[in-house]
Amino acid sequence: MVGPWLCKIGLVANLPAVPCEDRHLPHSLDDTYPVDIMPLTLTYTAETSIPVEIEGLTPTALRGKTLDEICQHTIFHGNEKLPLGEFFRVEGEPDDLVWNLYGNLAGVHWIGAHMEEGSIHIHGPVGRHLGSEMAGGQIVVDGDAGDWVGGEMHGGLIRVHGKSGHLVGAAYRGSRAGMTGGTILIDGDTGNELGHTMRRGWIGVGGNAGDMAGFGLLAGSLLIFGSCGIRPGAGMRRGTIGLFGAPTPELLPTFRHACRQRPLVLQMMLRRLVELEFPFDHELLQADFEQFHGDLLDGGRGEILVAANR
Repeated sequence: MVGPWLCKIGLVANLPAVPCEDRHLPHSLDDTYPVDIMPLTLTYTAETSIPVEIEGLTPTALRGKTLDEICQHTIFHGNEKLPLGEFFRVEGEPDDLVWNLYGNLAGVHWIGAHMEEGSIHIHGPVGRHLGSEMAGGQIVVDGDAGDWVGGEMHGGLIRVHGKSGHLVGAAYRGSRAGMTGGTILIDGDTGNELGHTMRRGWIGVGGNAGDMAGFGLLAGSLLIFGSCGIRPGAGMRRGTIGLFGAPTPELLPTFRHACRQRPLVLQMMLRRLVELEFPFDHELLQADFEQFHGDLLDGGRGEILVAANR
């Protein structure tokens, strides 16, 4: 018996354990375009302390455009609209839907927001709202990311090879649900309210997580391989939170111990993480887990899994 895991079997479909050629996502960005075609390359050249926002600038939106047209595409510099070419050097070919971004992009926000297809590889840090409401494709970041990574994400894959800020995969304030599909993998640490009001999908954190992980979780899975802050799972209704690091935080009194088990679906997910070279303790592949049901104040159909004997 795997309990609430079966309610989320769809998340396994987001990263199925099948050969790469059978999936829509490439095994690596190097596999997504012929060697004689240069992907679209955007190199950030601006020096400004004012936020730069490129919401809506996606591989699909730029398909078929010339480099001159791309340079004239307007973005926000604070509250002012300016051409993209004033901030980025633009090279390459946009039609294969593969992008490379270079530079210190910590002040550039909404990269990949509303993305539906293609690949974006970011060589450096990025700002807030990375992949917000994206529905497909993949984003890889070789650096750190700001708050709201994958905010209200619907599909696709986001991989951050550094740390991230608060509210990964979360609902925006006033929304009824956060992330509804897709996968987010953070190799390093993350902040507070991870997966706030998340409805579906899968988030993995290789480092530590802040407070209130899985607050109001509606469904989906959070796997945290480092330590975790206070009150994980507060108000959760369904879904799964895996707390695999040490020390294990004290659970709220509205969670009750159920049993010790080794969930099959969890083993499948861990093996998939091995294939993706995600950093975690591989001893978990053979570990047993203590299962706790909660939050009993909200029906008690969620679960928290804690690695046994750690």
